[in-house]
Amino acid sequence: MPMASEERRASKTRRGGALLSVLWLSAALGAIAFSVANTVRQENERTSTSLDQTKAYFLARGAIERAMLYMLWGPLSQEPSGRSRYHTPGLPYLDFEFPGGQARVEIIPEWSKLNINTSRPEVLMRLLLALGTPPRQAEIIAAAIFEWRTPLTDARGGRFDPFYLTRVPSFSAPHASIEEIEELLLVHGMTPELFHGAYERNAEGALEYRGGLRDCVSVYGATDTFDINTIHPALMAAIGLPPQEIAAVTEYRRQTPFLAQEQLMPFVQLGSPALRRLAIGGGTAFTLRATARARAADGRLSDARRSVAVLVKRLMRPVDGRPFHVLRWYDDAPVPEVVQ
Repeated sequence: MPMASEERRASKTRRGGALLSVLWLSAALGAIAFSVANTVRQENERTSTSLDQTKAYFLARGAIERAMLYMLWGPLSQEPSGRSRYHTPGLPYLDFEFPGGQARVEIIPEWSKLNINTSRPEVLMRLLLALGTPPRQAEIIAAAIFEWRTPLTDARGGRFDPFYLTRVPSFSAPHASIEEIEELLLVHGMTPELFHGAYERNAEGALEYRGGLRDCVSVYGATDTFDINTIHPALMAAIGLPPQEIAAVTEYRRQTPFLAQEQLMPFVQLGSPALRRLAIGGGTAFTLRATARARAADGRLSDARRSVAVLVKRLMRPVDGRPFHVLRWYDDAPVPEVVQ
């Protein structure tokens, strides 16, 4: 009898050990299955997002092409009200609906920006200060930009040339007109944050884009009159508008764009002389920036966005049937947004 009892206990122990092994194995297999399922889900989401971004990219490109046609057709299809079926001069954006999604194209005349090659150093200084640059840094950058674009008259070189020769790789300032606005990234004192802009917390706690120098200057920019619908607030400050007038113009155009001279008159008559430097549209060079979102099969818009931009020049005489000449293409253009 004692032998039988011991055998039963040994048998129970073996069965318990086997059951415990099965439970551990099941838990391990369950963890592996969960990990695999989670990895598959993440890869599916990543693939879906990549697909949506690709769709949005081609939607944005198509929107750019359509916007150029609308700008071309606009003056040819004006209605009695003065508006156009396609694009009214001065309108800063166009919204498009496509079967595969939607897109907004911002139309930014280069005349809403300061001409970087002809602007006076003191105006550049005021602009840099309005962008939040510390005074000493703003003074250095304004002087460096002026020297960068000015031919040498001294064989010993410019004030900042020794600094450029210490960079890795080293280079020399051209001492000639700036050809691409991105050259400013090489100028002494410039930082990527100042050039590109950055995000800051607004009063509601959301991250809001603060524009950079690239939003205010251009090699095709103006020196006297600027587009009121797209001029940056910092540039308004640089040309002499006081804060209350900057706020008034910004709030008005946020609600509705300036499309007729009658809308400007109350500001011009009651405001400072600097307001006379603001006009509707102008120039022949434009930046077109399209932001698109793809549409899913159920009709919902994807959260994935893609932006492209192009710098174009309107030709008075079309070349090979093309009324626009593409000067620069930005395949992945950043877009100012408010981020919660």
